[in-house]
Amino acid sequence: MRSCFTILLLFSAIVAVALASNVEEVISQVVEIHRLRPQTGSAGYTVPQLDCLSWRLAVETNNLQNWKLVPKECTNYVGHYMLGKQYRHDCEYVAKQAIEYAKSLKLGGDGMDVWVFDIDETTLSNSPYYARSDVAFGAIAYNATKFHEWIAEGKAPAIPSVLGLYKIVLSLGIKPVFITGTRENFKQVRIANLKKVGYTNWAALILKGENYSGSAVKFKSSKRTTLVKAGYRIVGNIGDQWTDLIGKNVGARTFKLPDPMYYVG
Repeated sequence: MRSCFTILLLFSAIVAVALASNVEEVISQVVEIHRLRPQTGSAGYTVPQLDCLSWRLAVETNNLQNWKLVPKECTNYVGHYMLGKQYRHDCEYVAKQAIEYAKSLKLGGDGMDVWVFDIDETTLSNSPYYARSDVAFGAIAYNATKFHEWIAEGKAPAIPSVLGLYKIVLSLGIKPVFITGTRENFKQVRIANLKKVGYTNWAALILKGENYSGSAVKFKSSKRTTLVKAGYRIVGNIGDQWTDLIGKNVGARTFKLPDPMYYVG
């Protein structure tokens, strides 16, 4: 009888431990789910009627269009995102998919396969500029004079994952082509900046004319169309704005990098 009682106690203890383990696991899962629902994503505090993570999702999916400023309440969220690990990891994941795609291509072997790269927030990062207090990650209205002064410094760093993609593209025999909304008078500065950070070779660097007043979509579409008419095959296209990736002759496949700091229409 005593033996049966001992066995029963032992069995009860095992069940209790198992239940406790399951409870801890469930609590852990609940905590993780809660962490995925930030209102600002930066300091854990709540902003009524605004979920900055959802706002950024709407921006990246192009469901929110023609927006002018980052919501003031989301300044810290965007800042933490852009300067933290998540932005870097997001760019790395996009670049990884682009590299896998590039390696899978059957190229023509005639030197006519090209990959289109945007520059701002694609090959080069303007985060040092946008992190300034007078810019506030896009929560303060765009100031062309200040931004052009920053461009003229030629100090924009490379986005490492895209630089990695660029090097792989070159190694595969695909020619890089840069198409940017930067004005033509900054061409030499841009060339120097690109080369300084590792972009040393390309088939073409196409900038916007000084007097161009059309939309970004029309500009980039026309330049891509010119490439196609010249016999080039656009096998890939990467940019941070949807205007880089829509319109005519966008390429065989496009890749969108994150950018919640500004919208180009």
